[in-house]
Amino acid sequence: MKRFFLLGVACLFVLPAFLQAKVVLPEIMSDNMVLQQNTQVKLWGKAAAGSTVSVKASWNAQTFTVKAANDGKFLIQVPTPAATFTPQTVSFTDGSESVTLKNILIGEVWVASGQSNMEMPLDGFFSSPVVGAEEAITTSGKYKGVRFVKVPRTSALTPQETVKGKWKTSEPANAPMFSAVAFFYATYLTELLNVPIGIIECNWGGATVEGYMPEWILKTYPDVDLSQAGRPDSRELPEYMQPMIMYNGMLKPIENYTIKGFIWYQGESNIGRPDYALRLAKMVEIWRNEWGLGELPFYSVEIAPYTGYGQGISGALLREEQYKSMSIISNSLMVSTNDLVEPFEAMDIHPRHKKEVGQRLGAAAAVNTYGIQGIADRGPVFKSMEIRDNRVMLQFDNVPQGFYYDTDIEGFEVAGPDKIFYPAQVSANWPTVSVYSRRVANPVAVRYGFKNYQPGTLKNSRGWPAYPFRTDDWKDEPRNRQR
Repeated sequence: MKRFFLLGVACLFVLPAFLQAKVVLPEIMSDNMVLQQNTQVKLWGKAAAGSTVSVKASWNAQTFTVKAANDGKFLIQVPTPAATFTPQTVSFTDGSESVTLKNILIGEVWVASGQSNMEMPLDGFFSSPVVGAEEAITTSGKYKGVRFVKVPRTSALTPQETVKGKWKTSEPANAPMFSAVAFFYATYLTELLNVPIGIIECNWGGATVEGYMPEWILKTYPDVDLSQAGRPDSRELPEYMQPMIMYNGMLKPIENYTIKGFIWYQGESNIGRPDYALRLAKMVEIWRNEWGLGELPFYSVEIAPYTGYGQGISGALLREEQYKSMSIISNSLMVSTNDLVEPFEAMDIHPRHKKEVGQRLGAAAAVNTYGIQGIADRGPVFKSMEIRDNRVMLQFDNVPQGFYYDTDIEGFEVAGPDKIFYPAQVSANWPTVSVYSRRVANPVAVRYGFKNYQPGTLKNSRGWPAYPFRTDDWKDEPRNRQR
């Protein structure tokens, strides 16, 4: 009896060590995941301190090994082949127990981040549906190579190691909760490239750009109050607008995952805040540095026209900052959306036409990341102006085959020295757009789509909309805008 008692006591001491020996993987490394093709992907997790972890991938005859650190963490890089729709496996073992991940595909992996317009699922929001959602959900099963993982809203004051979220296949049971923009982006690319596409959703409705940035940089911004982070009392600052919490709780835990690039749809919550372009550029710089994969592409979406921003041009000024960001963020492009809002959506911050947004982002990646020729990736860009009598003649880039419409072009305003803008009559005769108002005898400035809500109809022959712009740099608000 004494011998059995001593044996039982010994087992009590051995059991915890045995349990610790098991390889534990982060949830984002799960069945159904997509791994980036033709590179060295990072695989990581925890095991018993000092133990040797062996990794075996079905596409490679070699076994890779790594020694777990004193805290049990391990990270290893494994080479991946060219993209394939053939399901693969990856096994991890510490010599006593093994963990095998199944139904893995090799393809292209993108992070889809931002706020609610990126988060908006195919199922839509209340009273804000997505155009074409039912067809997209019904046919989602044909995209066998499209996979999604959703990082749930997770707030943290310090950088976290792990976060919830497992990969899901594209099928009607799962697709309703996929980001609509990201889904249409993924299906566009998988059809074009004929490779699997993995999307890591890391978004939170209402988030500011500062929410996705670390404490050390936020300390340098005098208008950011870090003491507001982590406060549950929404009367102080709603959780979704608090600084650094998305970076710590959602972004930091996934930065080991090897990706191709980022798509970004955010800006509404930074309306009225200074230096958005510079802050966005700093955010991208930090993300790229922490991923350590070089100058990862960054494709963003212009915020749509919306009357809810109130009086003035605060929304237009944010769009101007978004456009400016393209010139200071290398390997980036912003797609315009000022043509994708219906009149009845003026007070809806979640426009319904998400398919076009996703496809435009897809075109940006197709041309600038994958080098596909023959595809258009942007709309007309204001180049120069010339005043002839009482008319303003405008020149644009990115209109090689002329404009989509010659007449009935909406969205332009013209002003004289008094800074009062009036709606303009417009005609497009490639390569010139002529802008005129009988109420402005001496025009000095033109604006296009430069209001909180001002959809535009100027497009190039491929149907890409012109970016909103202004020819003036007036600091004060234009007076008495008249219809």
